[in-house]
Amino acid sequence: MRLSPCKVQGARAGMHQAKGRTAGTTLGSLVLALPVMLACSGCSQILLTFQSEPEAAPKLAPEPVVTGSIGKRPASFGSDLGDEDWRRAHAALAVALDPQGNGRPVKWDNPDSNLRGSVNPTGLPYVAEDEICRDFLATVIAPEGSRFVRGTGCKPSGGAWTLKKLRRSKTG
Repeated sequence: MRLSPCKVQGARAGMHQAKGRTAGTTLGSLVLALPVMLACSGCSQILLTFQSEPEAAPKLAPEPVVTGSIGKRPASFGSDLGDEDWRRAHAALAVALDPQGNGRPVKWDNPDSNLRGSVNPTGLPYVAEDEICRDFLATVIAPEGSRFVRGTGCKPSGGAWTLKKLRRSKTG
């Protein structure tokens, strides 16, 4: 099959025309279809969402009556001790009962209230009910008189000293 040059050129010219019309129509269609395709492309993809299971309400421990940071001052150590007096006496108690300490008496005083005293460890530290404990003899000297308090202080590992047993005796 041989084509004559005229027919080939005509076919080519027709193709160019068809291409021009087809390309123009196709280009116009693409320009119009592109925003629609972009708008729909987000909807055509599968969305994966991860949802956690609903959390159960946390179980709360009942509130303690006394917290470790603000201890209740024991009345048996002396009702005449104010907050500042007890803070100073408790600091002396912590130093005196320290198992790493030298076992010597530790003095405390408060010039504002005219109260003073000392805490003297009377035995070696020992473990009781998972706490470190130590016996002591405390002296409280007030303008009205002095008194001795014999007792035991205990503390959990890393905690604060608390008074477990106290016996008061008053002297003149």
